[in-house]
Amino acid sequence: MTTAIAGLSLTAGLLAVAGAPAGAQAGVAAAPKPPKGARAVVQVSPNPTTERGQEVTITGHCGGGKGLKGVLAGLDRKNPVLRNIRIVKDDPKGFVAKAKLDSKIGNGVGPVFVDCGGEAGVTLLVTHV
Repeated sequence: MTTAIAGLSLTAGLLAVAGAPAGAQAGVAAAPKPPKGARAVVQVSPNPTTERGQEVTITGHCGGGKGLKGVLAGLDRKNPVLRNIRIVKDDPKGFVAKAKLDSKIGNGVGPVFVDCGGEAGVTLLVTHV
């Protein structure tokens, strides 16, 4: 998971560029390819979430990694954002995992990391509960 945390700052920077208005991107060349170790792509649906205990689906691909090995949500292992995380499909070309939003979660934004055995990825999960 160390590579996932290292990929957080890289992904946050890429999200900032991707979310900028078109005019702000006019002088920006195509986004650089992420470095080795941070090439997995992950999405969470629904996002934003709206109910405590709501089931979410984590999907993506491993960007050259060996397959989905684990999912971590939030930075506090004692109080994770997602509970009962289960990998449904670990295929590196298209993985699927399911989890439930913690019953004590509040409004906010937090990272969801994936470990793909050599490649990691991160996205942000927004909660409006």
